[in-house]
Amino acid sequence: METKVLNTIDEMLSHWEIIQQLYPEITLEKYQSFLKEMIPHNYQQLAVFEHNICIGLTGFWTGIKLWSGKYIEIDNFIVHENHRRKGIGKIMTDYIANLAEQLNCNVIVLDAYTGNFKAHRFYYNQGYAPRGFHFVKTLNKEGLT
Repeated sequence: METKVLNTIDEMLSHWEIIQQLYPEITLEKYQSFLKEMIPHNYQQLAVFEHNICIGLTGFWTGIKLWSGKYIEIDNFIVHENHRRKGIGKIMTDYIANLAEQLNCNVIVLDAYTGNFKAHRFYYNQGYAPRGFHFVKTLNKEGLT
């Protein structure tokens, strides 16, 4: 397996199919418009390939918050449904952890939906633990993916 960091919209759009596994309703146009807004804010993606096919993908970005100092955030963590339980998720979390250390981040953060118990178990096994709640107040349901 091979890993590659994606930095451009074209690179990210070329793996559109795997994004659809997490967001089946998102349009290509909406995805592209979001990427145009996200990339200038340090957004990148990590892709895992097997035989030149993307089988794992996660977005990530760095920032600084008062409570944590410098952090890296994992966003939209996807392992292709036909390739789960092969260690791909661990490849991605290990890569992000090594990158976070290189960038002198104090923490790695991520969100997982409250009902996604498989993800919770995976993240616990990778050394992550909940620190609080991510509260959401929806202002525009049509804008959600």
